[in-house]
Amino acid sequence: MNLDPSISDYTTRPSLLLRMRDARDQGAWAEFTAIYEPVIYRMIKRRGVQDADAREIIQEVLMSVVGAIDRFDVDGNGSFRGWLSRITRNATVDRLRMLRRFETSNDSGIERAIDAAAEHLLPEDVLCQEFDTQYRQQLFRWAASQVRTRTGELNWIAFWKTSVEGQSIAKVAKELDISEGAIYVARCRILKRIRELVHQRLED
Repeated sequence: MNLDPSISDYTTRPSLLLRMRDARDQGAWAEFTAIYEPVIYRMIKRRGVQDADAREIIQEVLMSVVGAIDRFDVDGNGSFRGWLSRITRNATVDRLRMLRRFETSNDSGIERAIDAAAEHLLPEDVLCQEFDTQYRQQLFRWAASQVRTRTGELNWIAFWKTSVEGQSIAKVAKELDISEGAIYVARCRILKRIRELVHQRLED
């Protein structure tokens, strides 16, 4: 499913970044990790890293953000997600190099993972674009999971099958024994709720 433009255009709001400078603001950090930790995890795993190592790298990335968030220029031209993607890439490369030092033999799998993490063949803007794509997908997943708890199961199934899986409305209406009009209404309402929730979460 293509994300709605009103979702894909969101950026991390400056007020959240300012709040994150206070390590005691648990609400700000909970909000940050709810959206970004799964993104960081998927970016690391795409580099061929094992799950246990990926979890360790996530903690290193979060600690780096804690230590460096004060130096991030909220009002500058730099993208926060671009900054975070570089931290993630560097932490991944550092971890893989550390693992290589502990290997008793030349592990070609680790070598390939290091090359993939370093992205020698990809310019930085492409890496940032990949991170942004993962971010938008996670933002949709998070908002959808919240909306699902407030939506009737039949309406949710109709929405998911037609909007996410791409099944035809006529086919799903017949399968669920509901009218096509009911599916159109459910889709409209659920997407509206998702957009509102994302807006509420990420915009002042």
